Amino acid sequence: MRERRFVLAGVVAVMAAVVLAASCAQTDAGLTAKVKVKLALDPVVKTSEITVETKDMVVTLTGNVDSQDVKDKALELAMSTSGVMNVVDMIAVRTAAGNGDAPEPERTLGEHIDDAGITMSVKAKLLEDPVVKGMRIDVDTRNGVVYLTGRVSSKAEKDKAIDLARQSRGVRDVEANLTITSRS
Repeated sequence: MRERRFVLAGVVAVMAAVVLAASCAQTDAGLTAKVKVKLALDPVVKTSEITVETKDMVVTLTGNVDSQDVKDKALELAMSTSGVMNVVDMIAVRTAAGNGDAPEPERTLGEHIDDAGITMSVKAKLLEDPVVKGMRIDVDTRNGVVYLTGRVSSKAEKDKAIDLARQSRGVRDVEANLTITSRS
C-alpha cells in the first residue's frame, strides 16, 4: 500500500510538471525559453550571436551570424518550436572585412547569455549612432570582452565605436580590430 502511494505521488508529480511545462510554453516567456534552448543545443548555431524575443507567440530573432547556413538553421529551429505562430527574421549575415580574433573560451550557458546581451547592446548603440556605420562592424563578446571587427572611414568613427562599446553595461574591456579605409 505504501509503495502504491509513492508511485501515485510520483505519477502526480510528473503530470504536474508536464502541465506546468505546457502552460509555461504557451506564454511568450515560455516560447522564448524553448527557442533559446533549441538554439543552445544545436551544434551549428552560436546562441551568443542571436537574441530571441517573443510577443503574441511571434518569435523575433535578431543578431549577426557568420553564414547563411547558421541563419537558416536558427530560423528553422525557431519555426519548428511548438507553439510558435511565426518567426520574424532580423538576423544579418556578417560581411565585415577581416576576421575577428575573439577567442572561444569555455563558458557556461549563463555566460553565453550574458555575452549575447552585451553584444546586442553594443550593436544597437553602433547602429543608432550617426557617426558610426554599425552595419560594417562585427561585434563579438567573450567573458565581457567586446571584440569589434570591420571597416571604418575615419579615426573619429573608430574612436566613437570603441567609446560606445566601453560605455555599454557589463563590458569589461574592448579589443578593436577596425581597419580605417578611405571608402566604407
